[in-house]
Amino acid sequence: MQESSGYGERFGERLRAKATAFVSRTLRNTDIAVTELRSDNPELGISAPLVREDAYLIGFHFVDYPVHEYFEDDRVAPVTSLRAGNTTLYDLKRSPQFTINKACHCVHFYFPRTALNIIADSAEAAQIGELRYQPGVGIDDPIMRALTSSLVPAFEAPEQASRLFIDHVTLAVGIHVAKTYGGMISAVRPPRGGLAPWQLRRAQDALAADLRGGIALADLANECGLSASHFTRAFRQSTGLSPHQWLLRHRVEMAKHLLRDRQIPLSDIALACGFGDQSHFTRVFTRLTGISPGAWRRNLD
Repeated sequence: MQESSGYGERFGERLRAKATAFVSRTLRNTDIAVTELRSDNPELGISAPLVREDAYLIGFHFVDYPVHEYFEDDRVAPVTSLRAGNTTLYDLKRSPQFTINKACHCVHFYFPRTALNIIADSAEAAQIGELRYQPGVGIDDPIMRALTSSLVPAFEAPEQASRLFIDHVTLAVGIHVAKTYGGMISAVRPPRGGLAPWQLRRAQDALAADLRGGIALADLANECGLSASHFTRAFRQSTGLSPHQWLLRHRVEMAKHLLRDRQIPLSDIALACGFGDQSHFTRVFTRLTGISPGAWRRNLD
């Protein structure tokens, strides 16, 4: 079987753009991925064909694309104009191609049908059929806008990105797509009791052991014997927070402890608590406490 060209460098090569990708195996050994494409001065013309496979791309566009010429199975779709903030859907079974006629900046989520059906299984819903979309037409989808925008810092500094956070957002996009464009109707209600005490303790210990958020959501779920989507719902039920939010608060509490020692520089505290740098530390600490780390330390007097 030919390897997918729906994400990563192979995807970027076909659209003549620089690609930055994060790949997750959150859903039972099925790759799902998110790829940022950037091209400031691309070679113009028709994009190379993508490998046919039973999978979808869900694109989000950060800049206007006034003339969006799109082809499925070598048939041209009506020419449309994409606006910054639009979402588009593409079926890889239909060999999508594009006319490259200007610079672009976009993010594409890759979901094989098997991944969408695992999401449906977790929700005790019917299998996903074909996603509903109009070829080449942009959609104003505020949920996609919010979820995709939250990944911008990860693409700006991939080496500092939290794998846990990226997994969480990518899975959330998959659930949203399955519901909004695949007609998924969930039969699952959030678990009343959340995680069992041993599950919560094991999950929190695993999170605290990797302050940079490098643990995968799938690994956390496996520790508790749950699917990723069930684990995320149950964890939130138990703590009121997503795993990533819990980890950020845990980092801040550790930072407060270290801030009491005035001999430790803020930059060292930032690194010790899993933040990418002092600026990242200051932003998160201030957002969660309402005061900067330096001001918090001065208030100890």
